[in-house]
Amino acid sequence: MKTWTRLVVVAATAAIGFTPVGVAVAQDSTYAPITISPERVKKLCEERAPKIEERITRLNTRINGGPEVPGSTAWLQAQAQKARDAGNTKRVERLEQRLERRGEKVTKLGDAQRRVDKFQAEHCGVK
Repeated sequence: MKTWTRLVVVAATAAIGFTPVGVAVAQDSTYAPITISPERVKKLCEERAPKIEERITRLNTRINGGPEVPGSTAWLQAQAQKARDAGNTKRVERLEQRLERRGEKVTKLGDAQRRVDKFQAEHCGVK
């Protein structure tokens, strides 16, 4: 997984992980819900959530870009074809593995976007 993708997934998970919601305990309900201060919620709403949304949008744009956009699905397909034409089978294999993982990355980005949207709807007054 590329560093930029890891950063987005980690940032999205971390930011959404600090939501002031209760923790569901399967057998023991004696635990109090986890809450955070209104100042922290405000900071998450004003600073973190917009940055995460920007990263998600930027990554989706890159992944769905044309063959001229390095890292896009179309670019990977074009590079794999070039390597295939040149007879470079190891490079073809690596590029095809990256192509297979693209679907997972798009799914993860979609999940992160849904978590951000849910957090904003519940705590930031954004619909």
